[in-house]
Amino acid sequence: MKQWKVTAENTEAVRRLRREAELSPVMARLLAARGLVSAEEAQSFLQGESRFSPLSFAGMEQAVERIHRAVDEFEAIAVYGDYDSDGVTATAMLYSYLESCGANVTYYIPDREAEGYGLNCGAIDKLHERGASLIITVDNGISSIQEVAYAASLGIDVVVTDHHRPRPELPAACAVVDPHRADCASGCKMLSGVGVAFELILALEGGDCDVQGLLDNYADLVCIGTIGDVVPLTGENRVFVRAGLRLLAQTDRLGLRTLMEYAGIADRELTSINVAFTIVPRINATGRMGAPDRAVRLLLTESPEEAEELAEEICRDNDRRRHVELEIFQAALEQLQEEPERLLDRVLIVTGEGWHHGVIGIVASRITERFGKPCFVISVSGGEAKGSGRSVEGFDLFRAVSACGDLLTKYGGHPMAAGLTLPAGQVEELRRRINDHAFSLPPVFPSVTVDCPVSPREITMDLANELSMLEPLGTGNPPPLFGLFDAVIAELGPIGGGKHTRLIVNKDGVSLRCVRFSVPPDEMPYNPGDRVDLALSVEAKEYMGSKLLSVCVRELRPAGLDTEKLLRSRSLYEEALRGRALSPQEWQELYPTRDDFAQLYRLLRGRNGFAGDAALLWRRLRGSLPFGKLTLCLAVLAEHGLVRLEEAGDLLRVAMLPAQGKTDLFSSGLLGRLKQME
Repeated sequence: MKQWKVTAENTEAVRRLRREAELSPVMARLLAARGLVSAEEAQSFLQGESRFSPLSFAGMEQAVERIHRAVDEFEAIAVYGDYDSDGVTATAMLYSYLESCGANVTYYIPDREAEGYGLNCGAIDKLHERGASLIITVDNGISSIQEVAYAASLGIDVVVTDHHRPRPELPAACAVVDPHRADCASGCKMLSGVGVAFELILALEGGDCDVQGLLDNYADLVCIGTIGDVVPLTGENRVFVRAGLRLLAQTDRLGLRTLMEYAGIADRELTSINVAFTIVPRINATGRMGAPDRAVRLLLTESPEEAEELAEEICRDNDRRRHVELEIFQAALEQLQEEPERLLDRVLIVTGEGWHHGVIGIVASRITERFGKPCFVISVSGGEAKGSGRSVEGFDLFRAVSACGDLLTKYGGHPMAAGLTLPAGQVEELRRRINDHAFSLPPVFPSVTVDCPVSPREITMDLANELSMLEPLGTGNPPPLFGLFDAVIAELGPIGGGKHTRLIVNKDGVSLRCVRFSVPPDEMPYNPGDRVDLALSVEAKEYMGSKLLSVCVRELRPAGLDTEKLLRSRSLYEEALRGRALSPQEWQELYPTRDDFAQLYRLLRGRNGFAGDAALLWRRLRGSLPFGKLTLCLAVLAEHGLVRLEEAGDLLRVAMLPAQGKTDLFSSGLLGRLKQME
């Protein structure tokens, strides 16, 4: 269940945008909802304009001076990257640029399994043996305090370029460039690693450099890394991705072109979305599953044979990654089902022996999406535990990890994602401590933002075409969601061989056809005649050589449902079972009566169970039970063997079981724990 946030309409801004920017009513409402309230702001955003000022970054002048000296004196330079799409593209780009300047340059990508993320002393030893006197990090290094000191002891200078949050102490490098430095005056705070590396190239070129010429050379790489790192597509990032999508469509990088052919998008119109789902995961896969330097070699190769070989290997890695990811995801779900008390935590932690480090971050993301809570997936091997975490908007995961820093041997990240390493014996203590931190804060609920309400007659092909001006879409500039409120379901039917559901909804005498993907009709808990609110995406999709209007149902709820109220009630239930003291009013909200049980059981028996959104079950009861109480009643019925309860996030499956005589529901262990808190 998600909290629906509907942006209030700025009527004056909408009028201004319609009048001065000549936008349609829906487009004007959409841009105003996203804070673009003048014609100048709207045009600047839609055209992707930004001014670059690389020397505003703290440490940039020192970085430029040291690198220029290394190039001029033909010192051995090593570009030290990372194994994900951001680090790989940053490595390939900076290596290519320095090579074009005549530098004596090589690159190094650490092995995820053997070396882990960031600088390590073993890699520094190897580079020292190769004669490197300067290491330039890209997309890493900000936390490598000991490693930078070790490099200095060997006579190797380090220039750090990174975009992750620094700790209070910076590495003692000859230059540290990171927009999150406390003393950094640059306004470009949300760059990816490859974005920071591009700013470095601009600075190396000097104050009067040809920005457009550099974009024409490198925007395809910056685009992939920026999309892959899921940074907000605003400001400079929007410029990078707009320019990069144009360049990708005609890229002369042989390996990249070959990879696009293998991914089936070489001749398709490129968007940030299809790049995110095709190119990015393939580049990531080779770092997760195989030799990570292959992705850099692919981006640099000029050999057709090598390009074919590498692209084929990387696609095989991606297929293997999917298989391993699914295995770990299913094992994690089984762990949560076997230990349901873990689902009461605000930060979910699942642990497995020998889980592949390359995919645990993806699995964490899937669990967060399923349950609407931050999650860490931790792999244990040889007494050491390594974890990768993902968060929900509003919960700073890096701050939560930092609060447990004394338990950890290594950690890093940002508000939405973090990684950590700790002794295996400390995992349960980490679970306790990180949840103590989370419960000390107000609850955070997953949310969906509806940009503006629409009527069915406003959803047209003209609107879909107009929305294409918003590209590139992604974090910070998500695909628009339109709210169609208090509509009536007229028809439900199968499409796509029964894998998806077609809906026809009516409002104000107008019918609208839309699709709910990946939900077959027999899993749709709604019926014709139900009044619903829909969050819709609208786009023009190419089909058989023609463009057709596509309207997708992204979120669906009973009409007028106060989702925040339900989420807070469920949060109260979870806190109570974790042992938090309740006020008399809170206890009254949770503790059920016999009539509460009877009402719920009659409904379930009359429908022979229930399958669907938990919020709809609450609505079928006409909201007579607080949502936390409803959740508790279901758990008690399952505890006594009257129903079989399966939960997958907000989706419930309640199967009726044969009753064996009379059952004293109030002998429940759950209710006993709650009774003690009266």
